[in-house]
Amino acid sequence: MGRLFGTDGVRGLANRDLTAELALDLSVAAAHVLGDAGEFAGHRPVAVVGRDPRLSGEFLSAAVTAGLASAGVDVLDAGVLPTPAIAHLTDALGADLGVMLSASHNPMPDNGIKFFARGGVKLDDVVEDAVEARMGEPWQRPTAGSVGRIRPLSDAAERYLAHLLGTLPHDLSGLRVVVDAANGAAALVAPEALRRAGADVIAIHCEPDGLNINDGCGSTHLGPLAAAVLEHGADVGIAHDGDADRCLAVDDRGEVVDGDQILAVLALAMRDRGALANDAVVATVMSNLGFRQAMVREGIEFVETAVGDRYVLEAMRAGGHNLGGEQSGHVVLLDHATTGDGVLTALQLLARVAATGRSLRDLAAVMDRLPQVLVNVRGVDRSRFDGSAELADAVAGAQAELGSTGRVLLRPSGTEPLIRVMVEAVTAEQAQAVADRLADDVRTALA
Repeated sequence: MGRLFGTDGVRGLANRDLTAELALDLSVAAAHVLGDAGEFAGHRPVAVVGRDPRLSGEFLSAAVTAGLASAGVDVLDAGVLPTPAIAHLTDALGADLGVMLSASHNPMPDNGIKFFARGGVKLDDVVEDAVEARMGEPWQRPTAGSVGRIRPLSDAAERYLAHLLGTLPHDLSGLRVVVDAANGAAALVAPEALRRAGADVIAIHCEPDGLNINDGCGSTHLGPLAAAVLEHGADVGIAHDGDADRCLAVDDRGEVVDGDQILAVLALAMRDRGALANDAVVATVMSNLGFRQAMVREGIEFVETAVGDRYVLEAMRAGGHNLGGEQSGHVVLLDHATTGDGVLTALQLLARVAATGRSLRDLAAVMDRLPQVLVNVRGVDRSRFDGSAELADAVAGAQAELGSTGRVLLRPSGTEPLIRVMVEAVTAEQAQAVADRLADDVRTALA
């Protein structure tokens, strides 16, 4: 059996891979590992639990809260809120752990469980392994008054909104913004935060029904957002994913502004006001070569990590950096958050637009985005990926063909059963041709 935890928690098809029984067992094990801090401090452990609005989150949340309470943990149920809100509340309330039920950008039938340790930080591999190791072990069950209590955290959204608005370096007056919350966890708080910050807000896909999360909308389907920006004559469009730890944007012409461009804009904004620690930005191996070139040109150090915002965060903490992120729209602003926060990112990005009086299109032009093609190869044996000499030779050949003006990256996905093939080149046609050829090589080598 493989490792239960992936790049970002435990995910799978709800009620088949991710069952109520598994959710309960995981929460009990997490209580035993993460709740120790509370016990050592002489108080009953406390957990904050939240979820996105997908249908399966209802029974999975019930299983998680039952498991935690049965293990003697008091549970504060925050209801439907973004993942970064649960991280923030875990920290702000001094809770011993946080739990978020979400499969992020995955389709509605999937779900996932993410854990946060005290301070609202994601678990490292060692702690995840400790949780997994304690699943199903015999344990002394508390009884009577020693079992945990479950209470609603009725002001959770207001606490989170107050935190977000307190980070703004400039209000958003004069901006018209379309926000697409993917019918997900930010359907309430994302439009409300922008309105309270002073923007004129048009909200789309902010009516979750448990079934429509990420369905043709949000950060993985930017077409409707671009159309709405043009229809309403908006200055900017903002898109989140199902749990709102991502932010992507479109400019006033409906052109996509991806996570690399957002990170570049924020890096310059923070540098200009003397807030960019070490004059450095942390990003992953997936970052566009154009982003790297722009940072060098602007005198900002580029620190590279593996894919996954928790790896970005680890490098940020290790190096004393306060800005990092991913092309997918995960941006970590460590001065204000412990993890990627899409709504926070949107507020900071729009504040830069408002403060400078420049369009997002103009600001994003700080970097030239090289054509980049990403091909997802499904139905192959990922276990043979690391030892494949055939694939290593194919990658070396492709990189030699592209030279210094392009880049090749092959990697197994940490959240889905597939191999990702990424190619950057001078032209989109060359990038597509090389990517398609490498995808065929993957299918042949890992059949």
